Amino acid sequence: MNIAEILQRSAKIYPDRTAILLGDQAYLTYGQLCARVASLGNALRSQFDIKPGDRVAIFSANSKEYLVALYATYWIGGITIPINYKLHPKELNYILEDSGAKVLMLSDELSSVINDISCPAVQILILGSPDYKKAFSLPGIELLRRELGDVASLFYTSGTTGKPKGVAQTNRNLLAMTMSYLVDVEEIGSSDAIIYVAPMSHGAGLYNYPFMLRGAKHVIPPSSGFDPQELIGISQKVGNLSFFAAPTIVKRLVNHLERQPSDISGIKTIIYGGAPMYLEDVKRALKILGPKLVQIYGQGESPMTITVLAREHLANNTHARWEERIASVGTPYSMMEVMIVDDDGMAVPNGTIGEVITKGDAVMPYYWNQVEASAKALKNGWLYTGDTGSIDDDGFLTLKDRSKDLIISGGSNIYPRELEEVLLTHPAVLEAAVIGQADNDWGEIPVAFVVGTSITEKELDALCLENIARFKRPKKYYFVESLPKNNYGKVLKTELRKLLESTSDTP
Repeated sequence: MNIAEILQRSAKIYPDRTAILLGDQAYLTYGQLCARVASLGNALRSQFDIKPGDRVAIFSANSKEYLVALYATYWIGGITIPINYKLHPKELNYILEDSGAKVLMLSDELSSVINDISCPAVQILILGSPDYKKAFSLPGIELLRRELGDVASLFYTSGTTGKPKGVAQTNRNLLAMTMSYLVDVEEIGSSDAIIYVAPMSHGAGLYNYPFMLRGAKHVIPPSSGFDPQELIGISQKVGNLSFFAAPTIVKRLVNHLERQPSDISGIKTIIYGGAPMYLEDVKRALKILGPKLVQIYGQGESPMTITVLAREHLANNTHARWEERIASVGTPYSMMEVMIVDDDGMAVPNGTIGEVITKGDAVMPYYWNQVEASAKALKNGWLYTGDTGSIDDDGFLTLKDRSKDLIISGGSNIYPRELEEVLLTHPAVLEAAVIGQADNDWGEIPVAFVVGTSITEKELDALCLENIARFKRPKKYYFVESLPKNNYGKVLKTELRKLLESTSDTP
Protein backbone atom coordinates (compact mmCIF):
# COMPACT_ATOMS: atom_id res chain seq x y z
CA MET A 1 0.00 0.00 0.00
CA ASN A 2 1.18 3.50 -0.87
CA ILE A 3 0.74 5.92 2.06
CA ALA A 4 -0.72 8.41 -0.46
CA GLU A 5 -3.78 6.17 -0.75
CA ILE A 6 -5.14 7.76 2.42
CA LEU A 7 -5.41 11.07 0.55
CA GLN A 8 -6.91 9.39 -2.51
CA ARG A 9 -9.59 7.70 -0.38
CA SER A 10 -10.54 10.88 1.47
CA ALA A 11 -10.72 12.80 -1.83
CA LYS A 12 -13.10 10.22 -3.27
CA ILE A 13 -15.34 10.11 -0.21
CA TYR A 14 -15.17 13.82 0.77
CA PRO A 15 -14.23 15.75 -2.40
CA ASP A 16 -15.90 18.98 -1.25
CA ARG A 17 -14.69 18.89 2.34
CA THR A 18 -12.09 21.54 3.25
CA ALA A 19 -8.62 20.01 3.42
CA ILE A 20 -6.25 22.97 3.88
CA LEU A 21 -6.88 26.30 5.56
CA LEU A 22 -4.61 29.33 5.62
CA GLY A 23 -5.31 30.63 9.08
CA ASP A 24 -9.09 30.44 9.35
CA GLN A 25 -9.66 30.75 5.58
CA ALA A 26 -10.41 27.72 3.41
CA TYR A 27 -7.80 27.16 0.72
CA LEU A 28 -8.21 23.71 -0.87
CA THR A 29 -10.84 21.00 -0.71
CA TYR A 30 -9.83 17.35 -0.64
CA GLY A 31 -10.77 17.03 -4.29
CA GLN A 32 -8.61 20.01 -5.23
CA LEU A 33 -5.70 18.83 -3.07
CA CYS A 34 -5.72 15.38 -4.63
CA ALA A 35 -5.89 16.84 -8.16
CA ARG A 36 -2.86 19.06 -7.47
CA VAL A 37 -0.93 16.14 -6.02
CA ALA A 38 -1.65 13.96 -9.08
CA SER A 39 -0.61 16.77 -11.46
CA LEU A 40 2.58 17.62 -9.58
CA GLY A 41 3.34 13.91 -9.52
CA ASN A 42 3.08 13.94 -13.30
CA ALA A 43 5.56 16.84 -13.47
CA LEU A 44 8.00 15.09 -11.15
CA ARG A 45 7.90 11.99 -13.31
CA SER A 46 7.83 13.53 -16.79
CA GLN A 47 10.02 16.61 -16.25
CA PHE A 48 12.35 15.49 -13.45
CA ASP A 49 12.45 11.77 -14.26
CA ILE A 50 11.54 10.65 -10.75
CA LYS A 51 11.16 6.89 -10.68
CA PRO A 52 9.97 4.65 -7.84
CA GLY A 53 12.55 4.73 -5.07
CA ASP A 54 14.13 8.02 -6.16
CA ARG A 55 14.60 10.53 -3.36
CA VAL A 56 12.96 13.95 -3.34
CA ALA A 57 13.96 16.46 -0.65
CA ILE A 58 11.65 19.16 0.72
CA PHE A 59 13.29 22.22 2.26
CA SER A 60 10.56 24.58 3.34
CA ALA A 61 8.95 26.27 6.29
CA ASN A 62 5.34 25.33 7.01
CA SER A 63 3.36 26.39 3.97
CA LYS A 64 0.30 25.70 1.84
CA GLU A 65 2.54 23.85 -0.64
CA TYR A 66 4.08 21.45 1.86
CA LEU A 67 1.47 18.69 1.80
CA VAL A 68 1.16 18.95 -1.98
CA ALA A 69 4.90 18.39 -2.40
CA LEU A 70 4.95 15.57 0.14
CA TYR A 71 2.06 13.60 -1.32
CA ALA A 72 3.07 14.20 -4.95
CA THR A 73 6.34 12.41 -4.19
CA TYR A 74 4.55 9.50 -2.56
CA TRP A 75 2.00 9.43 -5.39
CA ILE A 76 4.58 8.28 -7.93
CA GLY A 77 6.50 6.00 -5.57
CA GLY A 78 9.25 8.45 -4.66
CA ILE A 79 10.90 8.68 -1.26
CA THR A 80 10.46 11.98 0.57
CA ILE A 81 13.22 13.66 2.58
CA PRO A 82 11.67 16.37 4.78
CA ILE A 83 14.52 18.66 5.86
CA ASN A 84 14.44 21.26 8.62
CA TYR A 85 14.55 24.61 6.82
CA LYS A 86 16.65 26.13 9.62
CA LEU A 87 19.64 23.94 8.84
CA HIS A 88 22.89 25.45 7.63
CA PRO A 89 23.66 24.99 3.89
CA LYS A 90 26.50 22.62 4.84
CA GLU A 91 24.04 20.45 6.76
CA LEU A 92 21.60 20.58 3.86
CA ASN A 93 24.34 19.51 1.46
CA TYR A 94 25.29 16.61 3.69
CA ILE A 95 21.72 15.28 3.65
CA LEU A 96 21.36 15.76 -0.12
CA GLU A 97 24.63 13.91 -0.75
CA ASP A 98 24.04 11.15 1.79
CA SER A 99 20.53 10.42 0.51
CA GLY A 100 21.37 10.75 -3.18
CA ALA A 101 18.44 13.13 -3.61
CA LYS A 102 17.46 13.69 -7.22
CA VAL A 103 15.23 16.73 -6.69
CA LEU A 104 15.12 19.49 -4.08
CA MET A 105 11.80 21.28 -3.66
CA LEU A 106 12.22 24.44 -1.64
CA SER A 107 10.14 27.46 -0.77
CA ASP A 108 10.69 30.77 -2.52
CA GLU A 109 11.97 32.57 0.58
CA LEU A 110 14.77 29.99 0.84
CA SER A 111 15.73 30.11 -2.84
CA SER A 112 19.00 31.93 -2.06
CA VAL A 113 20.33 28.64 -0.69
CA ILE A 114 20.56 27.40 -4.29
CA ASN A 115 23.89 29.24 -4.60
CA ASP A 116 25.28 27.14 -1.73
CA ILE A 117 24.24 23.74 -3.02
CA SER A 118 27.29 21.65 -3.90
CA CYS A 119 25.41 18.69 -5.39
CA PRO A 120 25.33 19.37 -9.15
CA ALA A 121 23.08 16.38 -9.85
CA VAL A 122 20.23 17.77 -7.72
CA GLN A 123 17.43 19.38 -9.72
CA ILE A 124 15.59 22.34 -8.19
CA LEU A 125 11.88 23.13 -8.06
CA ILE A 126 10.84 26.25 -6.16
CA LEU A 127 7.47 25.80 -4.48
CA GLY A 128 5.01 28.51 -5.55
CA SER A 129 7.08 29.49 -8.60
CA PRO A 130 5.63 29.74 -12.16
CA ASP A 131 7.14 26.33 -12.97
CA TYR A 132 5.51 24.84 -9.89
CA LYS A 133 2.12 26.34 -10.75
CA LYS A 134 2.46 25.25 -14.37
CA ALA A 135 2.47 21.64 -13.19
CA PHE A 136 -1.19 21.95 -12.21
CA SER A 137 -2.16 22.31 -15.88
CA LEU A 138 -0.88 18.78 -16.51
CA PRO A 139 -3.30 15.86 -16.35
CA GLY A 140 -3.22 13.96 -13.11
CA ILE A 141 -1.12 10.80 -13.16
CA GLU A 142 -2.42 7.54 -11.72
CA LEU A 143 -1.31 6.69 -8.18
CA LEU A 144 1.45 4.07 -8.16
CA ARG A 145 0.81 1.03 -6.01
CA ARG A 146 3.54 0.24 -3.47
CA GLU A 147 4.22 -2.49 -0.94
CA LEU A 148 3.91 -1.91 2.80
CA GLY A 149 7.60 -2.68 3.23
CA ASP A 150 8.73 -0.13 0.62
CA VAL A 151 10.56 2.89 2.01
CA ALA A 152 8.39 6.01 1.78
CA SER A 153 10.47 8.59 3.62
CA LEU A 154 13.96 9.27 4.94
CA PHE A 155 13.90 11.08 8.25
CA TYR A 156 17.27 12.51 9.19
CA THR A 157 18.02 12.52 12.91
CA SER A 158 18.94 15.81 14.54
CA GLY A 159 22.59 14.80 14.76
CA THR A 160 23.24 16.14 18.27
CA THR A 161 25.96 13.52 18.82
CA GLY A 162 27.42 13.21 15.31
CA LYS A 163 26.41 13.19 11.66
CA PRO A 164 22.66 12.81 11.11
CA LYS A 165 21.50 9.35 10.08
CA GLY A 166 18.73 8.78 7.56
CA VAL A 167 15.97 6.72 9.18
CA ALA A 168 14.21 4.63 6.55
CA GLN A 169 10.47 4.90 7.22
CA THR A 170 8.29 2.48 5.27
CA ASN A 171 4.63 2.70 4.32
CA ARG A 172 4.03 0.15 7.09
CA ASN A 173 5.82 2.35 9.66
CA LEU A 174 3.78 5.42 8.73
CA LEU A 175 0.49 3.51 8.70
CA ALA A 176 1.27 1.90 12.07
CA MET A 177 1.93 5.36 13.49
CA THR A 178 -1.33 6.61 11.97
CA MET A 179 -3.42 3.81 13.46
CA SER A 180 -1.65 4.18 16.81
CA TYR A 181 -2.65 7.84 16.92
CA LEU A 182 -6.30 7.02 16.27
CA VAL A 183 -6.35 4.21 18.85
CA ASP A 184 -4.24 5.68 21.64
CA VAL A 185 -4.03 9.48 21.30
CA GLU A 186 -7.45 10.66 20.14
CA GLU A 187 -10.26 9.90 17.72
CA ILE A 188 -10.60 12.35 14.84
CA GLY A 189 -13.90 13.52 13.37
CA SER A 190 -14.86 15.55 10.32
CA SER A 191 -14.95 18.80 12.32
CA ASP A 192 -11.47 18.31 13.76
CA ALA A 193 -8.34 20.11 12.59
CA ILE A 194 -4.60 19.92 13.03
CA ILE A 195 -2.63 23.17 13.09
CA TYR A 196 1.08 23.10 12.28
CA VAL A 197 2.77 25.31 14.87
CA ALA A 198 5.94 23.18 14.93
CA PRO A 199 7.98 22.23 11.83
CA MET A 200 6.16 20.02 9.34
CA SER A 201 9.53 18.49 8.49
CA HIS A 202 9.46 16.63 11.79
CA GLY A 203 6.97 15.47 14.43
CA ALA A 204 4.20 17.93 13.66
CA GLY A 205 4.21 16.97 9.99
CA LEU A 206 4.13 13.26 10.77
CA TYR A 207 0.74 13.79 12.36
CA ASN A 208 -0.77 14.87 9.05
CA TYR A 209 -1.49 11.21 8.22
CA PRO A 210 -4.28 10.44 10.75
CA PHE A 211 -5.97 13.74 9.91
CA MET A 212 -5.62 13.04 6.20
CA LEU A 213 -7.11 9.56 6.65
CA ARG A 214 -10.13 10.98 8.45
CA GLY A 215 -10.72 13.79 5.96
CA ALA A 216 -10.11 16.42 8.67
CA LYS A 217 -8.69 19.93 8.27
CA HIS A 218 -5.04 20.96 8.02
CA VAL A 219 -4.35 24.52 9.20
CA ILE A 220 -1.29 26.48 8.12
CA PRO A 221 -0.86 29.47 10.45
CA PRO A 222 -0.01 32.77 8.69
CA SER A 223 3.15 33.01 10.81
CA SER A 224 4.18 29.51 9.60
CA GLY A 225 4.93 28.64 13.20
CA PHE A 226 3.98 29.29 16.78
CA ASP A 227 2.50 32.59 17.83
CA PRO A 228 0.29 32.20 20.93
CA GLN A 229 -2.09 35.03 20.12
CA GLU A 230 -2.46 33.83 16.53
CA LEU A 231 -3.04 30.24 17.66
CA ILE A 232 -5.73 31.25 20.14
CA GLY A 233 -7.46 33.46 17.55
CA ILE A 234 -7.53 30.66 14.97
CA SER A 235 -8.78 28.17 17.55
CA GLN A 236 -11.71 30.46 18.36
CA LYS A 237 -12.75 30.58 14.69
CA VAL A 238 -11.89 27.08 13.44
CA GLY A 239 -12.41 25.07 16.63
CA ASN A 240 -11.41 21.52 17.58
CA LEU A 241 -7.73 22.22 17.00
CA SER A 242 -5.07 19.65 17.81
CA PHE A 243 -1.35 20.19 17.48
CA PHE A 244 2.01 18.68 18.32
CA ALA A 245 4.50 20.80 20.22
CA ALA A 246 7.81 20.52 21.99
CA PRO A 247 7.60 21.29 25.73
CA THR A 248 9.14 24.72 25.09
CA ILE A 249 6.09 25.67 22.99
CA VAL A 250 3.71 24.40 25.67
CA LYS A 251 5.54 26.52 28.25
CA ARG A 252 5.32 29.59 26.03
CA LEU A 253 1.57 29.08 25.58
CA VAL A 254 1.11 28.66 29.32
CA ASN A 255 3.16 31.81 30.01
CA HIS A 256 1.03 33.76 27.53
CA LEU A 257 -2.25 32.56 29.07
CA GLU A 258 -1.05 33.42 32.57
CA ARG A 259 -0.36 36.99 31.42
CA GLN A 260 -3.40 37.22 29.17
CA PRO A 261 -6.22 34.77 30.00
CA SER A 262 -8.20 33.81 26.88
CA ASP A 263 -10.92 31.48 25.68
CA ILE A 264 -9.12 28.29 24.61
CA SER A 265 -12.20 26.10 24.23
CA GLY A 266 -11.34 25.81 20.52
CA ILE A 267 -8.17 23.88 21.38
CA LYS A 268 -9.00 20.19 21.62
CA THR A 269 -5.68 18.40 22.15
CA ILE A 270 -2.05 19.38 22.71
CA ILE A 271 0.35 16.52 22.12
CA TYR A 272 3.80 17.16 23.53
CA GLY A 273 7.05 15.25 23.24
CA GLY A 274 10.54 15.35 21.78
CA ALA A 275 12.18 16.56 25.00
CA PRO A 276 11.56 16.19 28.76
CA MET A 277 8.54 17.92 30.27
CA TYR A 278 9.40 18.27 33.91
CA LEU A 279 6.92 17.55 36.68
CA GLU A 280 6.44 21.15 37.82
CA ASP A 281 5.93 22.28 34.22
CA VAL A 282 3.31 19.56 33.64
CA LYS A 283 1.40 20.57 36.77
CA ARG A 284 1.41 24.20 35.74
CA ALA A 285 0.30 23.38 32.19
CA LEU A 286 -2.58 21.22 33.44
CA LYS A 287 -3.70 24.01 35.76
CA ILE A 288 -3.78 26.60 32.96
CA LEU A 289 -4.79 24.47 29.96
CA GLY A 290 -7.07 21.93 31.58
CA PRO A 291 -7.40 18.29 30.40
CA LYS A 292 -6.11 18.90 26.87
CA LEU A 293 -2.64 17.36 27.18
CA VAL A 294 -1.33 14.06 25.84
CA GLN A 295 2.35 13.11 26.00
CA ILE A 296 4.02 10.84 23.48
CA TYR A 297 7.44 9.25 23.46
CA GLY A 298 8.93 8.15 20.18
CA GLN A 299 11.98 8.49 17.99
CA GLY A 300 12.48 8.92 14.26
CA GLU A 301 13.36 5.22 14.33
CA SER A 302 9.85 4.47 15.65
CA PRO A 303 8.07 7.61 14.52
CA MET A 304 6.04 9.22 17.33
CA THR A 305 5.17 5.72 18.53
CA ILE A 306 6.73 4.03 21.56
CA THR A 307 4.64 5.05 24.59
CA VAL A 308 1.78 7.45 25.25
CA LEU A 309 0.65 9.18 28.44
CA ALA A 310 -3.08 9.46 27.88
CA ARG A 311 -5.23 12.49 28.60
CA GLU A 312 -7.08 10.59 31.33
CA HIS A 313 -3.86 9.72 33.18
CA LEU A 314 -2.57 13.28 33.03
CA ALA A 315 -5.89 14.71 34.21
CA ASN A 316 -6.63 12.22 37.01
CA ASN A 317 -5.03 14.03 39.95
CA THR A 318 -6.97 11.92 42.45
CA HIS A 319 -4.89 8.84 41.66
CA ALA A 320 -2.57 7.80 44.48
CA ARG A 321 0.45 7.81 42.17
CA TRP A 322 -0.59 10.75 39.97
CA GLU A 323 2.69 12.62 40.33
CA GLU A 324 4.68 9.51 39.42
CA ARG A 325 2.51 8.93 36.39
CA ILE A 326 2.64 12.45 34.98
CA ALA A 327 6.42 12.38 35.37
CA SER A 328 6.47 9.23 33.21
CA VAL A 329 6.01 8.90 29.45
CA GLY A 330 3.06 6.57 29.84
CA THR A 331 2.39 3.06 28.64
CA PRO A 332 3.22 1.29 25.35
CA TYR A 333 1.09 2.05 22.33
CA SER A 334 -1.38 -0.73 21.56
CA MET A 335 0.69 -1.82 18.55
CA MET A 336 4.07 -1.70 20.32
CA GLU A 337 6.04 -3.78 22.80
CA VAL A 338 8.40 -2.06 25.25
CA MET A 339 10.96 -3.70 27.52
CA ILE A 340 13.83 -2.66 29.80
CA VAL A 341 17.06 -4.63 29.40
CA ASP A 342 20.51 -4.75 30.96
CA ASP A 343 23.85 -4.43 29.17
CA ASP A 344 23.56 -8.03 27.97
CA GLY A 345 20.12 -7.47 26.45
CA MET A 346 18.33 -9.43 29.19
CA ALA A 347 14.99 -8.22 30.57
CA VAL A 348 15.17 -6.72 34.06
CA PRO A 349 12.50 -6.72 36.80
CA ASN A 350 9.98 -3.90 37.10
CA GLY A 351 11.45 -0.87 38.82
CA THR A 352 14.98 -1.63 37.60
CA ILE A 353 16.74 0.91 35.39
CA GLY A 354 18.08 -0.25 32.06
CA GLU A 355 17.92 0.52 28.35
CA VAL A 356 14.54 1.01 26.72
CA ILE A 357 13.91 -1.24 23.72
CA THR A 358 10.81 -1.46 21.58
CA LYS A 359 9.32 -3.67 18.90
CA GLY A 360 6.39 -3.32 16.50
CA ASP A 361 5.26 -2.28 13.03
CA ALA A 362 6.33 1.33 13.61
CA VAL A 363 10.02 0.40 13.98
CA MET A 364 12.27 1.28 11.04
CA PRO A 365 13.92 -1.46 8.94
CA TYR A 366 17.35 0.23 8.86
CA TYR A 367 19.38 3.43 8.64
CA TRP A 368 20.09 4.60 5.10
CA ASN A 369 23.56 3.42 4.01
CA GLN A 370 24.53 2.71 7.63
CA VAL A 371 25.04 -1.05 8.00
CA GLU A 372 26.96 -0.94 11.28
CA ALA A 373 24.67 1.62 12.91
CA SER A 374 21.64 -0.40 11.81
CA ALA A 375 23.05 -3.58 13.33
CA LYS A 376 23.80 -1.78 16.58
CA ALA A 377 20.32 -0.28 16.86
CA LEU A 378 18.28 -3.27 15.66
CA LYS A 379 18.63 -6.70 17.27
CA ASN A 380 16.15 -9.54 16.74
CA GLY A 381 13.49 -7.08 15.68
CA TRP A 382 13.97 -4.85 18.73
CA LEU A 383 15.00 -1.21 18.48
CA TYR A 384 17.58 -0.25 21.09
CA THR A 385 16.65 3.36 21.78
CA GLY A 386 19.74 4.48 23.70
CA ASP A 387 17.42 5.84 26.39
CA THR A 388 17.46 4.57 29.96
CA GLY A 389 14.38 4.14 32.09
CA SER A 390 12.29 1.81 34.23
CA ILE A 391 8.79 0.36 34.05
CA ASP A 392 6.58 0.17 37.13
CA ASP A 393 4.14 -2.60 38.01
CA ASP A 394 1.31 -0.78 36.19
CA GLY A 395 3.30 -0.62 32.95
CA PHE A 396 4.26 3.08 33.04
CA LEU A 397 7.67 3.91 31.60
CA THR A 398 9.73 6.61 33.31
CA LEU A 399 12.72 7.83 31.34
CA LYS A 400 15.91 8.70 33.11
CA ASP A 401 18.27 9.93 30.40
CA ARG A 402 20.02 9.03 27.23
CA SER A 403 22.46 6.26 28.17
CA LYS A 404 25.35 8.54 27.17
CA ASP A 405 24.16 11.17 29.70
CA LEU A 406 24.35 8.82 32.70
CA ILE A 407 26.85 10.12 35.29
CA ILE A 408 28.85 7.51 37.21
CA SER A 409 30.36 9.20 40.25
CA GLY A 410 32.36 7.15 42.73
CA GLY A 411 30.80 3.99 41.29
CA SER A 412 27.23 5.26 41.81
CA ASN A 413 24.80 6.06 38.99
CA ILE A 414 23.40 9.59 38.89
CA TYR A 415 20.62 10.42 36.43
CA PRO A 416 20.70 14.09 35.35
CA ARG A 417 16.94 14.28 34.93
CA GLU A 418 16.41 13.48 38.62
CA LEU A 419 18.55 16.47 39.57
CA GLU A 420 16.93 18.70 36.97
CA GLU A 421 13.47 17.86 38.36
CA VAL A 422 14.57 18.97 41.82
CA LEU A 423 16.21 22.19 40.65
CA LEU A 424 13.09 23.19 38.73
CA THR A 425 11.01 23.13 41.91
CA HIS A 426 12.79 26.35 42.93
CA PRO A 427 10.43 29.21 41.93
CA ALA A 428 13.26 31.31 40.48
CA VAL A 429 14.69 28.53 38.27
CA LEU A 430 13.43 28.78 34.71
CA GLU A 431 15.53 26.05 33.13
CA ALA A 432 18.17 23.59 34.29
CA ALA A 433 20.47 21.06 32.68
CA VAL A 434 22.88 18.70 34.40
CA ILE A 435 25.88 16.99 32.80
CA GLY A 436 28.87 15.03 34.02
CA GLN A 437 32.39 16.44 34.24
CA ALA A 438 35.53 14.33 34.51
CA ASP A 439 37.02 14.31 38.00
CA ASN A 440 40.25 12.71 39.26
CA ASP A 441 38.77 11.59 42.57
CA TRP A 442 35.23 10.57 41.61
CA GLY A 443 35.54 9.70 37.93
CA GLU A 444 32.72 12.13 37.17
CA ILE A 445 30.85 14.80 39.09
CA PRO A 446 27.45 16.34 38.28
CA VAL A 447 27.51 19.96 37.10
CA ALA A 448 24.36 22.07 36.80
CA PHE A 449 23.65 24.87 34.32
CA VAL A 450 20.83 27.05 35.61
CA VAL A 451 18.73 29.77 33.97
CA GLY A 452 17.08 32.13 36.46
CA THR A 453 17.50 35.28 38.51
CA SER A 454 18.45 36.04 42.10
CA ILE A 455 19.47 32.47 42.92
CA THR A 456 22.48 31.38 44.93
CA GLU A 457 24.46 28.16 44.95
CA LYS A 458 23.71 27.84 48.64
CA GLU A 459 19.97 27.90 48.03
CA LEU A 460 20.15 25.26 45.31
CA ASP A 461 22.48 23.06 47.32
CA ALA A 462 20.08 23.17 50.25
CA LEU A 463 17.18 22.37 47.94
CA CYS A 464 18.99 19.30 46.60
CA LEU A 465 19.95 18.10 50.08
CA GLU A 466 16.29 18.30 51.09
CA ASN A 467 15.16 16.11 48.19
CA ILE A 468 17.90 13.74 47.03
CA ALA A 469 20.90 11.83 48.38
CA ARG A 470 23.91 13.97 49.20
CA PHE A 471 26.17 12.24 46.66
CA LYS A 472 23.80 13.12 43.82
CA ARG A 473 23.74 16.88 44.29
CA PRO A 474 25.62 19.03 41.72
CA LYS A 475 29.18 19.81 42.74
CA LYS A 476 29.24 22.97 40.61
CA TYR A 477 26.61 25.45 39.44
CA TYR A 478 26.88 27.72 36.43
CA PHE A 479 24.30 30.47 36.04
CA VAL A 480 23.64 31.23 32.37
CA GLU A 481 21.22 33.39 30.37
CA SER A 482 19.97 30.47 28.25
CA LEU A 483 20.61 26.82 27.47
CA PRO A 484 21.78 25.82 23.98
CA LYS A 485 19.00 24.04 22.10
CA ASN A 486 18.50 22.56 18.66
CA ASN A 487 15.63 23.62 16.41
CA TYR A 488 13.21 21.24 18.14
CA GLY A 489 13.75 22.51 21.65
CA LYS A 490 16.12 19.76 22.83
CA VAL A 491 18.89 20.96 25.11
CA LEU A 492 22.25 20.32 23.46
CA LYS A 493 24.25 18.77 26.27
CA THR A 494 27.09 18.24 23.81
CA GLU A 495 27.41 22.04 23.65
CA LEU A 496 27.41 22.27 27.44
CA ARG A 497 30.20 19.69 27.55
CA LYS A 498 32.20 21.75 25.07
CA LEU A 499 31.63 24.77 27.28
CA LEU A 500 33.07 22.91 30.26
CA GLU A 501 36.04 21.66 28.26
CA SER A 502 36.89 25.18 27.10
CA THR A 503 37.29 26.55 30.61
CA SER A 504 38.37 25.31 34.00
CA ASP A 505 36.57 28.08 35.83
CA THR A 506 33.36 29.59 34.48
CA PRO A 507 31.63 29.24 31.10
